[in-house]
Amino acid sequence: MALVAEAPLCWPAAGLGSRCSMKILLALLACCGAPAVLAHDVPGLHPHGLWQAWSREAWLWLLWLLPGLLAFCGMARLWRQAGVGAGIGVGAAACFTTGWLALGLSLLSPLDALGEELFWAHMVQHEVVMLVAAPLLVLGRPLPALVWGLPAGWRAGAARLVRASGLQATAHALSQPMAAWWVHALTLWGWHAPALFLAALRQEWVHDLQHASFFIGALVFWQALFLGRRREQHAAAVLYLFTTLLHTSILGALLAFSSRVWYVDYAATAPAWGLDALQDQQLGGLIMWVPGGVVYTAAALALFVALLGDKRGTGLPRAAR
Repeated sequence: MALVAEAPLCWPAAGLGSRCSMKILLALLACCGAPAVLAHDVPGLHPHGLWQAWSREAWLWLLWLLPGLLAFCGMARLWRQAGVGAGIGVGAAACFTTGWLALGLSLLSPLDALGEELFWAHMVQHEVVMLVAAPLLVLGRPLPALVWGLPAGWRAGAARLVRASGLQATAHALSQPMAAWWVHALTLWGWHAPALFLAALRQEWVHDLQHASFFIGALVFWQALFLGRRREQHAAAVLYLFTTLLHTSILGALLAFSSRVWYVDYAATAPAWGLDALQDQQLGGLIMWVPGGVVYTAAALALFVALLGDKRGTGLPRAAR
């Protein structure tokens, strides 16, 4: 994780634009070599070698690192020109940084490799992505920082590309509360169907697609709930959170109380870690049910209290944070 420590180098005030651009380039080059350094051939994953099992996928390191570095450089430029807190507040910056680090640790650390050996670890990984990283990134509101992180000559072209490609319209449509609720629910239940879940364990590209689906589904879900502008959207957000709590608790309970193994591949790997496949599955179900339920309940109650205390709904995003 030494790469993460390089991000603050983008913050000095003097010569910020050129320094940030150069440091992004150097960090990306370093990142390309990071998987070769971190990835060791582990002959079967065992507890004593778990620390070596960092991701070997250079493209995934780049996909995680680039937005973070752009955002940090953009924050530095904004704050240097307009004062600390301009464009993205200190609290939002802290939310973004924490969410970005949580996302990287969940997808690039040995937790990902452990998730292929133990279902409960796979569940922890998904919960971190959907219930920690995604809401914190949404509350971080990094779009202004990301735009300012780009070279000045690229910004207008990037905006045109986003509009022309349909990405902006798609994001807007998916971020409507009802659409976001369905995307989140169908993604969660669909990928926990045994056939799809086992396919993700057996095929790397399906595994990557699964993680991308969970992350994007969670982003649009929390975006719709936290950043609505109208009071009726805020009221609906409370309902959507409680119904999400209900259906995720049902799925967790089904996994926890099932008398048969849903994901048979773990029967070959879980015993090496002191669990049989059914115990592993039951523990994973409890992780989805209890900690996940706590997060949804806390978010729903926070939104409800903020809604009661703000008749116009204008203060909800700050209160929710």
